[in-house]
Amino acid sequence: MDELMKPLLDVIQNNDRSYDYEKINKAFLYSAKMHEGQFRQSGEPYVSHPVAVATIVAELGLDTDSICAGLLHDTVEDCADKTNLSTIASMFGQEVAMLVDGLTKIIQVQVADKEEAHIENIRKMLLAMNRDIRVIFIKLCDRLHNMRTLSAKKEDRQRAIALETMYIYAPLAHRLGMQRIKQELENLSLFYLDHIGYAEVEESIKKKYGISRDFLKEAKRELSEKLHENNIHFELEGRIKSVYSLYRKMYTFNKAFDEIYDFYAVRVIVDNELECYTALGLVHEMFKSVPGRFKDYISTPKPNLYRSLHTTVIGNNGIPFEVQIRTRQMHEEAEYGLAAHWKYKSGAKAANDIDEKLRWIAQLLESDENTRDPDEFMRSFKTDIFHDETFVFTPKGDVISLPQGSTTIDFAYAIHSAVGNKMTGAKINGVIVPIDKVPKNGDIIEIITSQSSKGPSRDWLKIVKTGAARSKIRQWYKKEKRSENIVVGKAEVEKEIRKIGKGFTESEIEEVVRILAKRVGIQDCDDFYNTIGFGGLSLSRFLPKMREEFEKILASREPASKNTADEISQVKVVAKSNRLRTNGGIIIDGERGCQVKFAKCCNPLPGDRIVGFITRGFGVSVHKADCPNVTISRGNEENLSRWVKAEWDTPEETQNNETYQAMIQLIIEDGIGIIASISVALADMKVSISSINTQIQKNGNMLVNLSVGCKNTAHYESIVSKLRSLKSVVSVVRGFSN
Repeated sequence: MDELMKPLLDVIQNNDRSYDYEKINKAFLYSAKMHEGQFRQSGEPYVSHPVAVATIVAELGLDTDSICAGLLHDTVEDCADKTNLSTIASMFGQEVAMLVDGLTKIIQVQVADKEEAHIENIRKMLLAMNRDIRVIFIKLCDRLHNMRTLSAKKEDRQRAIALETMYIYAPLAHRLGMQRIKQELENLSLFYLDHIGYAEVEESIKKKYGISRDFLKEAKRELSEKLHENNIHFELEGRIKSVYSLYRKMYTFNKAFDEIYDFYAVRVIVDNELECYTALGLVHEMFKSVPGRFKDYISTPKPNLYRSLHTTVIGNNGIPFEVQIRTRQMHEEAEYGLAAHWKYKSGAKAANDIDEKLRWIAQLLESDENTRDPDEFMRSFKTDIFHDETFVFTPKGDVISLPQGSTTIDFAYAIHSAVGNKMTGAKINGVIVPIDKVPKNGDIIEIITSQSSKGPSRDWLKIVKTGAARSKIRQWYKKEKRSENIVVGKAEVEKEIRKIGKGFTESEIEEVVRILAKRVGIQDCDDFYNTIGFGGLSLSRFLPKMREEFEKILASREPASKNTADEISQVKVVAKSNRLRTNGGIIIDGERGCQVKFAKCCNPLPGDRIVGFITRGFGVSVHKADCPNVTISRGNEENLSRWVKAEWDTPEETQNNETYQAMIQLIIEDGIGIIASISVALADMKVSISSINTQIQKNGNMLVNLSVGCKNTAHYESIVSKLRSLKSVVSVVRGFSN
C-alpha cells in the first residue's frame, strides 16, 4: 500500500500549495477497502487505477477535494453494494460527494439506442461541468490513465475507447486549454486506431530528427546568447511536433512530411508581456521570418485561454522552425488550461474567475433546453467543441470568437439575443452584405437593427452555424409565436399521416399524437405541435413509431381474411412437399417452405411486421404491413381475400448470414464530399451498397437514394444512426419517395 501511494505523495509534497494529508490518506484507505478483491484486466489490484488518477490530478495542481474525488471516483458505481453518495458525503464532505457524483457514469438510462445513451452521458457530463469544472479535470485524468493502460483490453474495446477519446475527450481537453493532456490523448488514441499510420509517422520523425539531431540545440544556443545580451530573464524549451499532429497534417491536409514547417519549435518563456514582444523583435532580427506564419494570440487570445506569440523563421542552416514566446503564467495556462487557475487561487475564487471562460457550456445547455432532439444537441456540441475559430471585431473593437463558417446572424446573436431578433442587415468592413455572409478573420462587423422588425425568420434556423444562435431563434418563436407554431407543427404531422393512409378520425390522430408526445415528456398535443413548429423536435425521429401506431389502427379495422381456397391450398401443397425454407424463412399462414418473394415497393426486413399477398402464378408476395400498396389493395374487395398472414421464422431457425435490400433516403444540406463520406461510413460497418442515386432539389439540398445490404431492422437502425451522424445530413428515412 505504501508503494502504491508513493508517487501521489511525492507529487503533492513537491507542489507549492497546502494539502490535507489526513483526508487524502483516509480517502485512499477507504477506496482500497471498497475495491478489495477487484482487479484490472492487467491483473493489478483495482485500487492502483484511482491512485494513478489522483496522482495525475495532483500533477495538475488541483486541491485536496479533487484528489480525494480521484481516489473515490469509482466507488459508488463499482461498489454499490458497499457504499453510496450519502456515505461519501458524511465521511469526506458534500463537495467531494458532488465531484464523485459528477464522475459517476450513467448506469440505467431509458433511451432508445446506444447512440442516445452516449449523448445522455455527454449531457450529464456537461451539467456536472457547469456545476464544478473540476469534474471534467478529474474525468480527463481518469481517461488519460485508462488510455495509458489500454493494452490490457481486447482489440474491439481498444478501438471503441480510443474512438471516444479522440472525438470527445481530446477535443474537450483542447477546449479547456489543457494541451499536455490533449496531446497525450491524441497520440495514444491514434496508436490504437491506426497503428500502421502511427508507426510510419514515428519512423519519419526518427529519420528527420536523426539527420538534424543538433539543430534544436544550436538554435537554442543562438537565441540564448541574444536574449542574454539584451538582459532578458528567460527559459528555453525545444520540442518536435507530436505524432498525431504530424499525422493530421499529412493525412487530413494531404501534406508531405517535408512541407510541415513547424516540425521543430523553440519556446521562449519570459517574465512579462512587454518582454514577449521584445523577444519577438530579437528573433526576427536574428532569423528570416516566413511570410504569413506570424500569429499574435496575446492580443487576441483563443477561447480556451491560450496566449502566446507564434512565428516561423528559417534557421541559419536553412531549416524552418517555429518560435513560441510567452510569459510563465501564459505557459501554465497553455499546458494546463483552466486547471492552472486552481494552482494559485482558492476554489471559490478560481470558480468565479473562470465562469466567463465557460460560457459555452451554459450556452450549450441552454440550447439543449430549447430542443428535445438528441441529434440537435450533438450537432451543437460538435460545433462548440471541434470548431476552428474565426476572430472578428465589433465596431468598438471588442473581439468575438465564432466557429469557422459562422454567419453575420451568428455574430448578432453572439452580441445579444435582442440584437439578433431585431437584425435587418449587416455591414462587414463598412460594406453592406447579405445576412448569411460568412466573415473572415479580422473583419469588423456592424449589425443593422430596426425596432419595427418582426423578429427572426424561420429560415435562419437553416443558415446559422452555432447552437447558441439556433437556440435563441427557437426561444423567440417558442415565446412569441405559439399559435403559429401549433399550426406549422400540426401541418407537418398531417402531411406525414397522409403518406401512411387516409380516413383517420380526429380522435385517432389525437391519440397517436399523445402517444408520441409522451415519449419525450410532453403531455399536451398542442405543446407537441408547438415544439415541432418552433424546431425543438424533428418529426423525422417519430415517423417509425407514428407508422406503427397508425398500423395498429388499420389492423383493428380489418375483418378476418377469407382466402381464395384453391390458391391457398396450392401454396400449402408446395410447402408440404418442399419443406425448405426460402428467402430468409417466411411462415405463410402457419406453413414453412412456401414460394415467396419480397415486394420491391417496401423491401421488408426481418423484424418488420409483414403480410402476404397470393399472386397469380408467382407464389406469395411479402409486404411490410404499413406498405401504402397494402392499404390501397385492401380497400379493394376483390383483393381482400388474397391477403394472408405472414411472419418471420423463429430466430433460432434463421441463424444465417443472409442480407436483404434496404432502401434509405437522405436529405443533404451540403453535398460536397458527402458520397465519399457515406461510402467510408458504410464500409467501416461492412455494409454493402447495391446502388446510389443523387438528385439536386429546388432548395439546393441534395436527395440521396441508397440501396444497401441489411440483416434486420436492428442492423438497419444502426446504419441510420451512423448516417445521421455525418456532417450536413438533414434527415434519413426508410424507403424512396418522389
